[in-house]
Amino acid sequence: MTTRKTPSKRPGPSRDRRGDNRASDKRRAAPKGARKAGPKTAEKSAPKAAPAARVSDATADRGERIAKVMARAGLCSRREAETWVENGRVELNGKVLTTPAITVTPNDKVLVDGKPLPTRERTRLWLYHKPRGLVTTNKDPEGRPTVFDRLPDELPRVLTVGRLDINTEGLLLLTNDGGLARVLELPSTGWLRRYRVRAFGKVTQADLDGLQEGVAIEGVLYGAIEATLDKEQGDNVWMTVGLREGKNREVKRVLEHLGLAVNRLIRVSYGPFQLMDLPENDVREIRGRVLRDQLGEALAEEAGADFDAPIFHQPKQEEEKKSSTSKRGGKPGNREGGQGKWLTAREGKSETDRRKAAKSDRSDEKKGKRKNSGPRREKVSPRSQFRMTSEPRLRKDYGEEAPAPRKRRIWGEDGLMDDKQQENRNARDRKDRGGPPRGGRGPRGGDRS
Repeated sequence: MTTRKTPSKRPGPSRDRRGDNRASDKRRAAPKGARKAGPKTAEKSAPKAAPAARVSDATADRGERIAKVMARAGLCSRREAETWVENGRVELNGKVLTTPAITVTPNDKVLVDGKPLPTRERTRLWLYHKPRGLVTTNKDPEGRPTVFDRLPDELPRVLTVGRLDINTEGLLLLTNDGGLARVLELPSTGWLRRYRVRAFGKVTQADLDGLQEGVAIEGVLYGAIEATLDKEQGDNVWMTVGLREGKNREVKRVLEHLGLAVNRLIRVSYGPFQLMDLPENDVREIRGRVLRDQLGEALAEEAGADFDAPIFHQPKQEEEKKSSTSKRGGKPGNREGGQGKWLTAREGKSETDRRKAAKSDRSDEKKGKRKNSGPRREKVSPRSQFRMTSEPRLRKDYGEEAPAPRKRRIWGEDGLMDDKQQENRNARDRKDRGGPPRGGRGPRGGDRS
């Protein structure tokens, strides 16, 4: 009699038990009487925004660093704010701060030099056409001119979104929100920065296409670059280059790797914002609605942008226009209440100078016409000038005696001789002209029946 040995039990659930467990899990997941989850019920149960809201509320309750709050209010930069705190210029709830390593909430009372902290301004963005020769920094140790030295006075304290080299020109974004500047600078945002490049050397489109997969130069890995060869101009080539990372001197180093020497670099776009026809060294603000639409909800939330706060720094020209329209009681678009076209300060000044110059030219022309530069001449039609065979005759001035008529000469027996009866005929003609204007001359001697 043989006995069948049963295999020893291994630790862990068996196959049957696994199936039972799966069944029990299904039974637990779908209790009795529950309906099968369809697409509508799945849509209703999918979004769960409560935890995210709690996290954001908790972050707001924790507050922000005092230096960040001061910088966002437009007083100074974060580094300067830390120096102010160390110098004892900042008070928090009646106590002088000695260290910037502290967070504040909206309920705290902050005083800077004895004055309350300014209210946070709305998130704003400007386009600036940077010329060559300016450094993108607040203070240059070498004393070179900076971008902030050339900005208009009516602008609030602004930050640059990224940097441009001293010899690079074109579009530079400015904002009053440090959070927005930080988000737009990140390569993860994925905004394309497009440049127009002029470089010395020769290159083919095939060489430029090889940059689409990225390139490593001296241990630095550069991401994908979109480059198009536009034209060849002598020994130079013009290209359009687009990149999404924006590392230090990226365009110049990558093109030097291809044997090109960049001698002009112009940024023409940054994400959805274009340089277009913006004059050099001029500033143009992006409207709040356009900025909100271009950022989208995700980027605006990540940057902590505030589009509901008030605006405290208005351009002077817009303030003057608003006050003038309010006094006249009309709208800016109406002819009665305001002008139909609004100009910037630079455009308004140029238009005023142009009108003044045109007015002075017209007045000089009038003065030149009124001058008595000699005897007056006959007016000749422009159409008849080409038929003229002699100079226009001088006009007869009033009060001048009429010249005596030339004597008439006739042919006689002795040849050409003066007409002795001319004076008698002239006198008779003058007498006849004094007669009745119509009907001919009257009878000379007596009446005729």
